[in-house]
Amino acid sequence: MTILSIDPATEAELARYEVDGPAEVDAALAAAATAQRAWRRTPLAERTALLREIARVLRAGRKRYARLITAEMGKPIAEAAAEVDKCALTCEHYAEHAAELLADRPVRTDDGEALVVCEPLGVVLAVMPWNCPFWQFFRFAAPALAAGNGAILKHANNVPQCALAIGEVLRDAGAPAGLCRALLVEVPVVAELIADDRIAAVTLTGSTEVGAIVAGQAGNALKKQVLELGGSDPFLVLADADVPAAAAAAVRARFTNVGQSCVNAKRFLVAEPIAEEFAAAFTAAAEALPVGDPTDPATRIGPMARANLRDALHDQVLRTIAAGARLRTGGEPVPGPGFHYPPTVLDHVEPGMAAFDEETFGPVAAITRVAGAEQAVELANRTEFGLGAAVWTRDVALARRIAAEIDAGAVFVNGVVASDPRLPFGGVKKSGYGRELGAEGIREFVNVKTLWIREERA
Repeated sequence: MTILSIDPATEAELARYEVDGPAEVDAALAAAATAQRAWRRTPLAERTALLREIARVLRAGRKRYARLITAEMGKPIAEAAAEVDKCALTCEHYAEHAAELLADRPVRTDDGEALVVCEPLGVVLAVMPWNCPFWQFFRFAAPALAAGNGAILKHANNVPQCALAIGEVLRDAGAPAGLCRALLVEVPVVAELIADDRIAAVTLTGSTEVGAIVAGQAGNALKKQVLELGGSDPFLVLADADVPAAAAAAVRARFTNVGQSCVNAKRFLVAEPIAEEFAAAFTAAAEALPVGDPTDPATRIGPMARANLRDALHDQVLRTIAAGARLRTGGEPVPGPGFHYPPTVLDHVEPGMAAFDEETFGPVAAITRVAGAEQAVELANRTEFGLGAAVWTRDVALARRIAAEIDAGAVFVNGVVASDPRLPFGGVKKSGYGRELGAEGIREFVNVKTLWIREERA
């Protein structure tokens, strides 16, 4: 079977690869298991030195890797370069802080001393999506490698060149042979990988539907999982908010990465007294976003990653309008080659409409008008997802109270939800479980072991 790399801006074929067969998969698993057994005994200082070298390789190849991300999934080139930078920054963060985050914790008992120690689980299967093809891997791999784990990467099949380039980064940085390997395989092979005794745990970033399947497979094998799944993040704008600032931030929150991120803001819950002002400012800013060639540094909205994703998004727009929402701008696929869809703003969106109830994975924003903070919170939580949320208000004390009521893994007040290597990242409800990044992220794939030592008495 063949895996194709397609340029979503032109629909041209970039490359094709034969899938890895059973013998290649078995050899990769055997090599990873062997390499990880040695890696876990490698001093932490050497493991963190590898992370620093990975960061150096990423920075040195920044332009090439950014062009590859743009070519395979259509991300605007400026954002692709920033993605590579963030991978390097995260590797450097864990290189600097792994020792303190993994340090033994002494506990004094009545008749002895105990230590709580962190030991690696083994080889982790990373099932990763296409929308941030470098970042999704390195945000997992940096802490996992620091902790002494190995990795097998099963990447999305529309970014095979990115998957292979990640392997090159690790090789060029001097990672032990076999410790991390990208496999080009079809989806059914994932179940076989999960069931294999040489895989100790699984991390997946992807849709809620795929997450449920992988969770079931890993659960049957009694293997640890971290799942970062879908999102329909609310962006609450209260009546006292700075409307121009909120609208400008909302455009960034919605349209970064052409709206193709689980943590993009998707539902804008705006207090009625300022709703028209916000909607007008938001629409004007969305219409001003440069659309077109993602290799042009000025472009903010490139193509969507695949034709079927664009078609599904357009269907959601049509169903939402048919249910009574108002189309303020956009709403039709851009003609010509490539999978382009313009920035689209839907107003007067209500619960029960597609753009409110479903995750819209693309450049479409849904504005819902609310009576006040209480209704905004109620509608924010009227979703199966719980990844991130933003609250805009001048009353920070009120924002803190609201944050406590919102079902989400992160709430940003007067800011745009984003991941940061210093902070845990993940969701609740059908947005998944477990955490990446922060102190919590490095401890997800460790065995937290109790070591109890009885003191000898003369």
